[in-house]
Amino acid sequence: MLKITEQPSIHRHLETKPIEEITSLINKEDASVSVAIEKALPQINQLVQAIVEKLKLGGRMFYVGAGSGGRLSVLDVIELPTTFGVKKGLVNAILAGGIEHLSEAKEEMEDNILEGWEKLKDNDISTADIVIGISASGTTPFVLGALKQCQRYRITTGCIVSNPGSPIATFADFPVEVITGPEFITGSTRMKCGTAQKMIFDMISTTTMIQLQRVEDNQMVNVMLINDKIIDRAVKMLMGKTGVSDYEKAKVLLLKHGSVKKAMDQIKQL
Repeated sequence: MLKITEQPSIHRHLETKPIEEITSLINKEDASVSVAIEKALPQINQLVQAIVEKLKLGGRMFYVGAGSGGRLSVLDVIELPTTFGVKKGLVNAILAGGIEHLSEAKEEMEDNILEGWEKLKDNDISTADIVIGISASGTTPFVLGALKQCQRYRITTGCIVSNPGSPIATFADFPVEVITGPEFITGSTRMKCGTAQKMIFDMISTTTMIQLQRVEDNQMVNVMLINDKIIDRAVKMLMGKTGVSDYEKAKVLLLKHGSVKKAMDQIKQL
């Protein structure tokens, strides 16, 4: 296969360029990412539909990744319980080298073709779940080994890759190929590939949570009340949605019931 992600950058002699030109060129490259994602929207939509169906039936979702893409998937997973009030463990991330080493570049661990599947087994993976491999190259052994074993055991799989016709895509029931082209710095897939991955994670998780009724209108009615800023936002949300005009009364109701959604439901019953 041709690894477009490893092709030489079209930009030469970067060390001779002024700051203004470098940032302008990077910005132009980044602008091409959303165009590449738009072309892949039909694949993304199919993957999201499969995720929603699994989660509605009580299954779980697992990202399996290494390097920049794997770390970005961890960050997305961390946000979901707070933002949408879902239980931890509904959406998960399996990172080469372990999430406990998130701040370290354990890049050597991506070559372990057995570890990804072993970590999935440690999480009691089953056919009720869905596993999504993250790999810019589409060849990462850690991810490839996990998806191969998933298909062997009839576990639904997807992937997000940045090269066409990759080995990982062949082991994905719902492959997403986002071809962002050569990187600004040759082979530095933390750049456009990483930007594309972050945008797609946002699409997947947000769309899935909306489909699971964790959002009402355009608001986080199930947000966890973990700090003063969020509590203030939630109180104002509750006031706007119920007509309760007294801030302190709305706050008491919110804290009593634990979320905007539960407080709204209680008020409707009065």
